[in-house]
Formats: sequence, C-alpha cells, structure tokens
Amino acid sequence: MTPLAKIFLALGSIGMLLAVALGAFGAHALKKTLAPELMAVYETAVNYHVVHALGLLAVGLLASHLPESGTLRWAGILMTVGLLLFSGSLYALSLSGIRALGAITPVGGAAFLAAWLLLAVAVVRAD
Repeated sequence: MTPLAKIFLALGSIGMLLAVALGAFGAHALKKTLAPELMAVYETAVNYHVVHALGLLAVGLLASHLPESGTLRWAGILMTVGLLLFSGSLYALSLSGIRALGAITPVGGAAFLAAWLLLAVAVVRAD
C-alpha cells in the first residue's frame, strides 16, 4: 500500500469513527437539550461528515491504483479541509449557538465541491 493510500484510508476511517460517535451523541444526548433548529444544523454536520469520510476512503482506495496522482492528492486534501470547515463549523454553531460561525461553512462547501471535481478529473485521467 502506498503512503498516500495509507494517509487517506486512515483519515477516512478516523473520520467515520468520529461521525458515528458524534451522530450517536447527537441522537442520545443532544436531542433533548438543543433547540430543534440547532439540532437540524447538527444533523446536517453529521450527514456531510459521513459522506465525506466515505469520500476520503474512496480517495485512499484510488490512491493504491494512482499513487503518483497529484490531482488525487489534492482531492483528498480538499475533502479533509472541507470536513473540518463545513462539518466543524456546523458542529460548533449548533453547540454554541454563535451564528457567525456559519460564515465559515460555505468555504468548507467549496472545498467539498473542488474535491469531488478533482476526484473525477483524477479518475478520467487515469490509464
């Protein structure tokens, strides 16, 4: 297994571990304490967290076949950045109620979009 594959498989696996833990925490501990609109924000964070942790696993699996792809490496980096900024800002917003944190969320969303585009480009360019 290539070093790039190991990195993104590890990030995706840890990301899924955290997504499951945070989802369970939300369902069991927060549902009774958060206002419904903040709970919806938290659930959005969990949903995008799951999808993009799985995306990191896909990047890791592809990196085993495309170890020299800089495009794929950037897809994984941007997916990781997107996870931290998008889901991270929504988790923080929902738990703190500080609406200004929502200003960070679109930056994470843009990173997600760029990551998926680069993933597609890496696959199309592959031999």
